[in-house]
Order: sequence, then structure tokens, then C-alpha cells
Amino acid sequence: MASFSERIQSVSPSGIRKVFDSAADDAINLGLGQPDFPTPEHARRRALEAIRNGNADAYTPNKGTHSLRDAIAAKYDRDYGLAVDPDDIIATAGGSEALHLALEAHVSAGEEVIFPDPGFVSYDMLTRVAGGTPKPVGLRDDLTLDPAAVEAALTDETAAFIVNSPANPTGAVQSEADMRAFARIADEHDVLCVSDEVYERIVYQGAHYSPLEFAESDNVVVVSATSKTYSMTGWRLGWVLGSTRRIDEMLKIHQSIQACASAPAQYAAEAALAGPQDPVTEMVDTFEKRRDLVVDGLEDAGLDVTVPEGSFYVMPEVPSGWCDAMLEHGLIVVPGDVFGENGAGYARLSYAAGTEELQDAMEIVRDVTQTVHGSR
Repeated sequence: MASFSERIQSVSPSGIRKVFDSAADDAINLGLGQPDFPTPEHARRRALEAIRNGNADAYTPNKGTHSLRDAIAAKYDRDYGLAVDPDDIIATAGGSEALHLALEAHVSAGEEVIFPDPGFVSYDMLTRVAGGTPKPVGLRDDLTLDPAAVEAALTDETAAFIVNSPANPTGAVQSEADMRAFARIADEHDVLCVSDEVYERIVYQGAHYSPLEFAESDNVVVVSATSKTYSMTGWRLGWVLGSTRRIDEMLKIHQSIQACASAPAQYAAEAALAGPQDPVTEMVDTFEKRRDLVVDGLEDAGLDVTVPEGSFYVMPEVPSGWCDAMLEHGLIVVPGDVFGENGAGYARLSYAAGTEELQDAMEIVRDVTQTVHGSR
């Protein structure tokens, strides 16, 4: 009898989508991880030019256009002083494919993948799809991932560990010391560190650091995308970078499942990366103001909140039934346990929504929290 693979049957549907499906059509949606800003005009214009000129009609090279990979490599030189060979980059269909390639190429059946809990939902899913065993690790009180906890979780069966900074769902940003420690762990234990840096430009305090800056071996693979930084979620353009030998193995998978990323999106991403960065600065400044608005609203409602230092999420501690009560009153938030067992008792709110919507949402939060559940 034709049936389904055990790998796929072990994967649950997205808990975030379940929340969306149960909400009223006119609900305020603070569950969506998508900036409400337009894609920069110069990026849109470059894609249109490529289409009009016939440059986007055919397959690009599997790894992506040379000019896009040059622009990505130049970004790492500009931002981190890293010399990245453009041939050691694969342009992918968003950060999701990049993460899939990294895990699929490095995880054998039954091997463990360590990742933060709470953490991005795809870490568990894609580990299972690769045939691996998820090994979630709890966070510190400030919602950052402790390198010591990762090191303690390592076994002979560990294939990889995932670091995500700035983080989804917590908004936490790992320190330079943490990133140096993650690089050391990858080097000393000969285990792969997958660094998910999709939110790398959305930082409010301090700076973003990558373990790639500090690793002495090739045991760090970086996943990133234009999705959040340039408000290009629908363009589906990301990348994975690593050593030549690692890219060669990941390319085998990419060639089979994708062939190449969308050609128009590649031209748009090239322009976004190489062109004016003013739209990014303006967006991040706006997100910081929105963060403060939301944090103030949550604290006014009596909730305990760790102030996020990056991304556009905040994860307050909430009483039992809080998320359901919000949904009943027209506000979509995501229960924390969607992101792992240690997310229970929390909720994730996205402030990648308009300021007026956020103000309305905070009124609902204050009213419902205080009248239905009582102040905490």
C-alpha cells in the first residue's frame, strides 16, 4: 500500500497557521512575521528592468547570478570585514530553503540537531524532514541561548546546532562573547554551527555578530535573506554560505529541488543589497518606536516582558488562556508553546504592523488582561 514517509508523518502542521485560520477576518494580526513596508523602489525597478530586457526569462546559474553573489559577498566585506568567495554562496528560495539545504546536507538519519526552545518553528520541522532527531535546549532568563547549555547537550550523535540572532520568536540578540563561544564549540567539537541571520540588520542596541567572524574551521554555515531587512518576504530570495566543500554538497540538493532562485527576485535582491540603505535605516528606526509602544502597552497591562533588542517580535509571559482571550476579542497573537515546550506561558507578538493597529491592539491587551484575567 502506498503510504507516507515516517519523516513527514512526524512533522506537525504549522501552529502559527492554525491560529490564523481560527481568527475573524477583521482581527488585528500581530502573529505575522512580515514587515508592512514596501520593498525599496530601486529593488523593484531593477526587477522590472530585468523582465523588460528579457534577462529574467531563463534559468540563472544554479548558485545564482554572478552579480548577485558578488553583491552578497560585498555585503559581508562591508558589514563584517569578511572575505567571502562569491562561489561559496548559493542564492535560494528564501531563508527557508537555505536552512533546508544546510540541514539536509549535514544531518544523517537519527543524528541530533540542537536548537533554541522556544525557537523558530522550522528548526524542528526541517530536522525531522532531514531524518534527524530534534534536541531543543532551553534559554536563559533573558531569552538568549547559552553556549554552555549547547555544549552540555552535545553527544556523539550531534550533527549540528542552530544559532539564531536576532531571534524569532524572542527578539533576543546574542552577545559577541556568545558568538565567539559558539564558534569555539563548532571548532573544538567538530560539529556544524548553522547561524540563522535572517534578521541581522534589525538590531536596536549594540551590534549583530556572526560566529563566522570567529571560527577557525569551516564548521560554520550562514543562512540569511532579503526577506526581513528589505521587506521582500514575497520575493523569496535568500542565501546560504559556507566553505567550498560544504557548498558543493548543498548545491546537489538545490540543483534537484530548485535549480535556481527566481530570476527577477535575484535582480531585485542585487539592487537591494548594493543600492541605498536608507530604507533599511528608516524601517529599523520605525520598528524601534513600535517596539517601545508595544512593550509599554504590555507592561501597562501588568505583564512581565523582556525588552527585545532585535527582530520585530516580543515575547511576554502571559496567564493561562490569555492567547485565546485575545483571539476572542479580535487580536491575533501566537501562543508560545508553538515554538517549543519552553514557550508555554508566553506569547509572541509581532510589531511589524502599522502604528495605529498596534495602538488599537494594546488597548485590547490592557482591557482583556485586566478585566478577564486580572493584572499580574
